[in-house]
Amino acid sequence: MGRKIDVFRKTNETQIEISLDLDGTGNADISTGIPFFDHMLTAFTVHGFFDLKVRAKGDIEVDLHHTIEDTGLVLGQAFYEALEGKEGIQRFGDSCIPMDEALSRVTVDLSNRPYLVYHFPENLRSGGVFDAYLAREFFQAFSVKGGFNLHINSYYGENEHHVLESIFKAMGKSLNSATRINENLSGPLSSKGSL
Repeated sequence: MGRKIDVFRKTNETQIEISLDLDGTGNADISTGIPFFDHMLTAFTVHGFFDLKVRAKGDIEVDLHHTIEDTGLVLGQAFYEALEGKEGIQRFGDSCIPMDEALSRVTVDLSNRPYLVYHFPENLRSGGVFDAYLAREFFQAFSVKGGFNLHINSYYGENEHHVLESIFKAMGKSLNSATRINENLSGPLSSKGSL
């Protein structure tokens, strides 16, 4: 079917280039200048079976926030544009993924009604280089620009890396499910006839 898109965004703080193929094989080529973020986006891509190339340059000497948030904005835009009118897609996706002691569930509705629910274990507020707060900024930007309802529920975990990785993997799997084509649909999956 070939649902591929290239998106570019340049501001005074960041320059982001993304190439996305929704019908890929999980090929990740990620470079944001933030190694842990690259690792998370790679996990998202591999487990979502997307092909994703990201080239991000930002003012990380000031803060990681701009690069992470803007990458979320551009990735959300890429999903939104690659799905066009959302015709024939499953629309909903849900995945629960363990990562050692951590367990997280991500549920998505590609509804054109952006909203983020983000529950993260309260005992894990490390304030590390890439932490739960920065991840939330990414997910917020991603869901708003992508036009989808995103519920992230991390039930428990002791290692922030494991919790975040379980979230990114679950997000990949849930978006893979939601973006699949349903042969029984001739338009968008909605009683209103449009999303």
